[in-house]
Amino acid sequence: MIFEVEPGGALRGAIRVPGDKSISHRAIMLGSIAEGVTHVTGFLEAQDSLATLKAFRAMGVRVDGPDAGEVHIHGVGLHGLKAPDRPLNLGNSGTSMRLLSGLLAGQSFASALTGDQSLTRRPMTRVTNPLRQMGAEIRTSDEGTAPLKINGTRRLSGIDYTMPVASAQVKSCLLLAGLYADGETCITEPAPTRDHTERMLEGFSCPVRRTGRRVCVVGGGVLKATAIDVPGDISSAAFFLVGASIAARSEMILQHIGINPTRTGIIDILRLMGANIDVANQGLAGGEPVADLRVRAAPLKGIRIPEELVPLAIDEFPALFVAAACADGETVLTGAAELRVKESDRIQAMADGLAALGVDASPKPDGLVIQGRGGFTGGWVDSHGDHRIAMAFSIAALRADAPITVSDCENVNTSFPGFIDLANNCGLGIDSRTGKVNQ
Repeated sequence: MIFEVEPGGALRGAIRVPGDKSISHRAIMLGSIAEGVTHVTGFLEAQDSLATLKAFRAMGVRVDGPDAGEVHIHGVGLHGLKAPDRPLNLGNSGTSMRLLSGLLAGQSFASALTGDQSLTRRPMTRVTNPLRQMGAEIRTSDEGTAPLKINGTRRLSGIDYTMPVASAQVKSCLLLAGLYADGETCITEPAPTRDHTERMLEGFSCPVRRTGRRVCVVGGGVLKATAIDVPGDISSAAFFLVGASIAARSEMILQHIGINPTRTGIIDILRLMGANIDVANQGLAGGEPVADLRVRAAPLKGIRIPEELVPLAIDEFPALFVAAACADGETVLTGAAELRVKESDRIQAMADGLAALGVDASPKPDGLVIQGRGGFTGGWVDSHGDHRIAMAFSIAALRADAPITVSDCENVNTSFPGFIDLANNCGLGIDSRTGKVNQ
């Protein structure tokens, strides 16, 4: 799949982006091991979250839907899952694989997790090592990657674990394993990360003890079914927040967006750069804070991004790099080595793409230095099969001098189905086709 994007234009309108992917994953997982029927609205019907849904169906869970974002999950209880008859293929979803490894480590049956070519290159020892400390029997490839083979017959024990790198996926994996462990499992993180798992566990009537950056659960409890309203994904909204900020005469309202304080780094960083973003109609949806975001075009300036904001915007940096290229002055990112092991090496892939569009971008081991030039030349960039890079360079065309062609865009549907139609309705000019790029 190739995106060909016309240069210039403005973004205008009021839209609701698809449901939050992180919350959609967790709703399926916790609903499946709860007692009773969990009703979910706003579920993200994208490849990643559907991979999670299919995995639990393969383990005997009845899931009705999705139908226009509605899902009914007939929970089987903490110990009611059944052994799948084949390896669970999780496609491109790192969240599914890392969280499921913790949940499956406590089962009474053996299982295996695999995925596509991208997912099977991503590091998994960050979850398998602490799981082994809990007593799990779990094997990776020689490179520490998937496929994962889990012998769920060993009893787990709670541990007190300090994470060397801030990661919500590692924290969530260990909390899910902790539900099956003897005693208390505690995780201390070096910096705040998204807390959707903790919030949702509490929504399923599972006590969670939180003290600063330390979170604990006690094994052996019971999860009770609940209702979950999934808000719009701020990671998807990020492309429109950046696009409307960089394109003259733009003004957009993004409705019912999740503004969990562990996810709002994109707003904080853009505001530091000078963006004009207002938050209105704040409320709660299923225990998660939500609001409408209004963004207008504004002149941006380069900044040194505070490292404490990095974990709060880790998935939004491809879009933020586009904003930095349009800003006046230098933008410096450090403390973001995690970007090297996402769906692609996002530091190198974005540096290469920016350079192809005339931007001076210097990759560092844990970040990127971008010299803002006010916009882009036209040209061709390779998204390396990374959905967020494909969408980021599509938005870049708003400030380009000539068309931008983005290749390898199939995986956009892993997180944002309908992105092309929604973006085009707001003023972007994307045409998609299959075939080879004419360079």
